[in-house]
Amino acid sequence: MTVAHPPPNHEGTTRERRQFEIIASIARTDAGLMIPPEKAPMVFARITKRIRRLGLADPEEYCALVLGSEGATERRQLISALTTNVTGFLRERHHFDFLRQNILPDLTTRAKRGERIRIWSAGCSSGPEPYSTAMVLLDALPDALDCDIRILATDIDAQVLEVAQAGCYGIGQLAPLPDGYRKRFFQAASGSGNRGDRFEVAPKLRTLIRFKELNLLAPWPMRGTFDLIFCRNVVIYFDQDTQMDLWSRFSGACKTGGHLFLGHSERLPQAFHVAFRPVATTTYLRTPATPPQHPTCKES
Repeated sequence: MTVAHPPPNHEGTTRERRQFEIIASIARTDAGLMIPPEKAPMVFARITKRIRRLGLADPEEYCALVLGSEGATERRQLISALTTNVTGFLRERHHFDFLRQNILPDLTTRAKRGERIRIWSAGCSSGPEPYSTAMVLLDALPDALDCDIRILATDIDAQVLEVAQAGCYGIGQLAPLPDGYRKRFFQAASGSGNRGDRFEVAPKLRTLIRFKELNLLAPWPMRGTFDLIFCRNVVIYFDQDTQMDLWSRFSGACKTGGHLFLGHSERLPQAFHVAFRPVATTTYLRTPATPPQHPTCKES
């Protein structure tokens, strides 16, 4: 049975449509993901892997499982399967160039004075984003471990967080790094199975970063504000109301004078340019202004 391409009869098409609506509804309710009907083949292709792993007969049984009282664990696995985790070291390099040239001179001065510096990678995927941030930071401030600097890296997907925490990557994944970074910030992966093509992050990078599972739609447990927030290629998958809610919450989580980095296809609505002034490509400076309030906003 090829679930990604249902048989061309009315019953099969109707059944397939109902199954897709169940999965899409869970994705929206649990994670805020908007999955249009034209993405149905992708959805069925991805849940087919879960169906096989669980030993179920077909998507009908899978839908019954995730809708049932014991389906909470599998719903998390479903969100993981549906989440796109495209990432890479120094991806969208212009952000890291801006960080190095325009932000770190002042940030490192403040850190040396003993000020608290906090950075948030929201939607960190398998880890290249927070590790890239830590490398650029350590390059500018070698004594960063002696300062009050921490990077919080969160993601809704527990599976990719395990990869991020392991911090082990193939040599091809490290290709975007500048000369010297691999030698300074990585070491050959331990284990007899490594043939010299796997590298793990150095302990000093791990020390700076704390990985946590977090659904952006849920309450945020963080108490303080952040000097830098990376939320790149995440909000684009949410509906407009959810996006507006998140922009308001990010404005509350970002320190005045701090910066928010978005993905290449994301833009803040014009109304939020009062609270976040554009300063570079998909880079915004938090101003002292009060952001607009959205009816569905939650306390952050």
